[in-house]
Formats: sequence, C-alpha cells, structure tokens
Amino acid sequence: MTTTIREKPFSLAKSRRVIQWLVVIGTFVLGLRHIMPGETSRGGSFDSFCAFGGIETLLPFLFTGHLLKSTNLLNFSVLIATLGVSLIAGRAFCGWLCGLGAIQDFVAEWTRKLLGERRHIRGKQSKTILPLHLPAVVDRSLRYAKYLVLAVILIASLYAAFPPLREFCPVRAVFGLKMTSLLWFTLIVFLAGSILVERFWCKYFCPLGATLAIFNKISPVRIVSDTNHCNSCGRCDIECSMGIKDVPLNLDDTECIRCLECMDTCARDGSLELKVIKS
Repeated sequence: MTTTIREKPFSLAKSRRVIQWLVVIGTFVLGLRHIMPGETSRGGSFDSFCAFGGIETLLPFLFTGHLLKSTNLLNFSVLIATLGVSLIAGRAFCGWLCGLGAIQDFVAEWTRKLLGERRHIRGKQSKTILPLHLPAVVDRSLRYAKYLVLAVILIASLYAAFPPLREFCPVRAVFGLKMTSLLWFTLIVFLAGSILVERFWCKYFCPLGATLAIFNKISPVRIVSDTNHCNSCGRCDIECSMGIKDVPLNLDDTECIRCLECMDTCARDGSLELKVIKS
C-alpha cells in the first residue's frame, strides 16, 4: 500500500538551496563559536557536534567504556538524530542537511558559471569542461573506497586517542576555522576534487555516506517511478549529482542522496512521485 505525499512538487531545487545555505551558515557559526576565547569549554569541542564522531567513538565506548578525546555524549545524540532522518528518508541527510554536501553543490555550480555557463537549463547537459565525468570503470571502482575508509576508521578507533579522521577531516577543514598544515592540505584536496568531479567526497570517500547508504533500501519515504508516464528521456540522469545511471530504474540505489533533483527536472507529470511505502 502506498500513500502519495505530493504528485508534482514546486521549487524543490530552490527550497533545498535555502536549507543548504542555512546549514552552511549555521555550521560556520558553530566553527566561529569554538575559536572565540573561552568558548571551547562550553558545550564541548567542535568535534562534539559531528554525527560521524559518534561512529568513530562508538567501538571504544562499547569495549572500554571511554570516549575518544574531543568527543562526548553529544556525538551520540547528533548521530541518533542523523540515523533517525535516514531511517525515515534514506540518505536525505546527505542531500539536504550536510554542510559538506552543500559546499560541493555550490562549488560545482560556481565552476560551471566561471567556465561560461551563464544559465543552467534543467535537463540539458552542461557544455563546460568541469566538473568531469570519470570513465565508468574508474567511477565504479572508486565508489567502494568510502566503505574501505569506514572500515579502516572503525578498526583504527579501537587503538586511537582522538577520532582517526580528525586530522584529515574535511568538515574541520572547511568549517572548523582552526587550521593545521594537514587541514590546509585536506581543504585544498577537497576543493580541487569538488571542482573536478561533482560531489567528489560524497561519491568516493565519505564514511558517513557509507554508513547511511543501507537506509535507502529500508526507508519508507521513497521516490517511485511510474513506467506508464516515464518515457526514459534521461533528463533526471543529467541532473543527478551522484551520477546514478537510469535513475527511474534505480531510485533505491545506495548512492541516491534524496535531493529530489530528478523530480524537479522531470517534464512529465506523474513519472516520479514522492511516496510513503507502507508494509
């Protein structure tokens, strides 16, 4: 049994951009708060507000009863909230509420504009050189890297004093405002990667994305395709920032970040709908 939420959404892209900007601004404010004198002791460190910090410190807490340094119980609260969103709507956190995801979307848009795309026409392939589309065999292989990163971090967390990703964390590099040479290196790689390949970090290296991927298969809120309306025009494939092929046939793909760009760009009413799937 299914319940339709809405048949044809309006201004989904604009609504998501507003939310993304609010998230980015809020995260920058959080970073600023933690570099102000006397603020680091109030509410925990910047790391304490990271959902993935809860994953990094989970095994040490379960096996030893101690948390990794720079994390606290707030990490678990943020992680539980993130998992709650994912349990309902899959990887919607990645598409709507992740500051790093938003920055990558902004960088991709700005890159196209700098390279001559004055106005993006939805459903039309951009003629700019960047961002690139990696060869399929390279892309497929790199997609598994984030799961390897997750496994390495989980194992390393059992022997670490601080969260294993901390010194190379792109969230700290972009929003933390307390820079080290390693974080400057991370920032440069992150921005360069985002210019070269759309959603570079999300596609290939994000361990939080790897953690949330499974929820796309079990979440009740999903995008559903009606083959009686869809004519396989390929517009949604073009707009998919995660590079999913044959989008209408792969709406529960673990790479989908529920950004709803496919629905926003669809030219045929009823082809793609957001629904609650009831068991």
